[in-house]
Amino acid sequence: MAAEQGRLAGKIAVITGAGGGFGEGIARLFAAEGAKVGVLDLRGEAAERVAADIGANAVALTADVTSRTQMEEAVQKVVDTFGIPNVFVNNAGWTHRNKPMLEVSEEEFDRVYAINVKSIYHITNIIVPLMRSIGGGSIVNIGSVAGIRPRPGLTWYNSTKGAVNILSQSMAVELAPDKIRVNAICPVMGETGLLEAFMGVPDTPENRARFVATIPMGRMSRPEDIARATLYLASDDAEFITGVLLPVDGGRTV
Repeated sequence: MAAEQGRLAGKIAVITGAGGGFGEGIARLFAAEGAKVGVLDLRGEAAERVAADIGANAVALTADVTSRTQMEEAVQKVVDTFGIPNVFVNNAGWTHRNKPMLEVSEEEFDRVYAINVKSIYHITNIIVPLMRSIGGGSIVNIGSVAGIRPRPGLTWYNSTKGAVNILSQSMAVELAPDKIRVNAICPVMGETGLLEAFMGVPDTPENRARFVATIPMGRMSRPEDIARATLYLASDDAEFITGVLLPVDGGRTV
């Protein structure tokens, strides 16, 4: 598809955690739909791989989303390369392994909150002033059905996604006068690198089947599922949509 004909033609987007999984799927689809894309990941080689595959309309960004300084430097690189981003996707995330809540260490608790929640605090403080300066934008946070209908064994992770879901709605109300839309995608368990940690058991066909049995449409989410939903919320097709928690879950939350 020619860039000028894409649904994100003229847009500049940054996707965190874009070196694999959902984030890579989002970055590739955004670029195919005409956006210039900042591919941000803690793993520099992964970011470089995805950006190189996309080509001239992508820039690789190596940064830790829990570091305000590193994120400021990454966003500045996008500004210097393409201009001020008018789309930002907070996709980077982590989970402690599925296990009883009293077995989660304080270090694991702090890490899951730093990556899943505090990172959005840092990024919001960086990106909102920039979006205000250009008259608006779209922020899409990747929440989770875990923040709507939690599974046992992931209590502290679930609570971070509950925070992401509600902060997305609160941000949407507060930033609406600035024409900055904020929405959240809520995926069900997906075929990503975190799958075994979410399950808490080895990734075998038998164990996958146990979890898939709880999803009415009979499969886990895939990067392309999340990418298509994120594309819609990032695009002008959704110009009057803000504060939405959009489950992409095959019916799991019904």
